[in-house]
Amino acid sequence: MKKLSVVLLFATSAAAFAQAPAVYPAHGQSPQKQQQDEGACYAWAKQNTGIDPAVVAAAPPPAQAQNGQRVRGAAAGAAMGAAAGAIGGNAGHGAAVGAVAGTVAGGVAHRRQERAAAAQNAQTQSNQQAALSTYYRAWSACMTGRGYTVR
Repeated sequence: MKKLSVVLLFATSAAAFAQAPAVYPAHGQSPQKQQQDEGACYAWAKQNTGIDPAVVAAAPPPAQAQNGQRVRGAAAGAAMGAAAGAIGGNAGHGAAVGAVAGTVAGGVAHRRQERAAAAQNAQTQSNQQAALSTYYRAWSACMTGRGYTVR
């Protein structure tokens, strides 16, 4: 369920990233003139903010927790439990107890990684949104200065 919500969060945020402000010609500019002005304002805003929205939108994929911690934990726990159980004369019982403990420890490690990945993803998304907001404020100012209504 957590993975699904992280995927949905990034799918909706990617759609938000792709939405530039709407621009309307306020002085009867032609579509060709608007396209030229948008290109010029793109270059101006990129130069003045240091932010390229194409690069920001093409950010790396969301971080994910590594899988397999429970299995590795169970295997390691079983090995240690078998060794400890052999000393006490019952390696099988020791292996079983160690496998259970290792599975629990592996689950804890996996949940810890999931939380860290979610926090990293939230920070990355926040940084991307802030960068795009800065860029679009500059771009909007440029387009407004060229006689367009920007919303």
